[in-house]
Amino acid sequence: MKNRLKILSIFLASAIFMSACQSGTVIAPTMSAERTEQFQEVIRSVAESMAGEETTGSMQERRTETAEQTEAVQSYLGSPYCVLDGNKPDFPDADKTTEAFEYYSDLDGLGRCGVAYANICKELMPTEKRGEIGMIKPTGWHTVRYDDIISDKYLYNRCHLIGFQLAGENANEKNLVTGTRYMNVDGMLPFENMVADYVQETDHHVLYRVTPVFEGNDLVCRGVEMEAYSVEDHGEGVSFHVFVYNVQPGIEINYATGDSHVAGGESGQTASGQEESQAGEDDASNHETSAYVVNTNTGKFHRPDCDAVEKIARQNRKDLETDRETLIAQGYTACGICKP
Repeated sequence: MKNRLKILSIFLASAIFMSACQSGTVIAPTMSAERTEQFQEVIRSVAESMAGEETTGSMQERRTETAEQTEAVQSYLGSPYCVLDGNKPDFPDADKTTEAFEYYSDLDGLGRCGVAYANICKELMPTEKRGEIGMIKPTGWHTVRYDDIISDKYLYNRCHLIGFQLAGENANEKNLVTGTRYMNVDGMLPFENMVADYVQETDHHVLYRVTPVFEGNDLVCRGVEMEAYSVEDHGEGVSFHVFVYNVQPGIEINYATGDSHVAGGESGQTASGQEESQAGEDDASNHETSAYVVNTNTGKFHRPDCDAVEKIARQNRKDLETDRETLIAQGYTACGICKP
């Protein structure tokens, strides 16, 4: 049973946030020696692809980010993320427990998401197949595509703050933000995978918090702050504190509205009505099909020769002959390691 605990006060050091991001520093999260090589491979692949009341009150303090923090977002230098506060997460000792919990902030007056916070463990992880989320329209949502710039065509994803593979949340409007494909796959996914793999391998707990950063009344966040800390081994297994940019190379985004256009060019092709509900599916017949292996538990799809395939439980494995666009349209996410 998923428990919801009161979470003690949380603070963000704005000056450190800004200086760390503006430095453009990119380092791997701290983890045990046996996992370092695996994570470094993930980071290399990312780089290549770039060429209670008290609880509620303290969470609300993180919702409105300062002008200094949004300046850090504007200093995107080509990496999907930057390291904050020396890569050290900021969790109070009282939260470092082995009791499962999850918390999602109420939407604010503009309908925007706030902090999502959980103690990730096998107890929270999904036991059923991933459900539909297409009915949720996060603030700033547009179904728009750039076929010649984005390999998956569509600019925006409904990005889980706490990924489905970690807490099993589907159409939870408090956990879905409008995020670029780049932020979702190149930025957030490698860190989500690290947490998921660690928990599956050790049966330990990981404190995990994701905070969307909005400027003023913007409807689209400038990015997300991600923190994680493995409890039982005091951060030896997983420990990171990063900011992931909500950008898409080659595309300029109006964060106030979610409108977008090619850098120095025209707006993308907007889908609406039935086309929006079937985003990507109508074009599936025009794409070459390939063999894929789907993990229905994590919602990820892999190449058949991916090392992760061997770890998929038989009841969660589906072998398909289809195309990549169809899988993405169905809500699946490409593996961050084999990058099918």
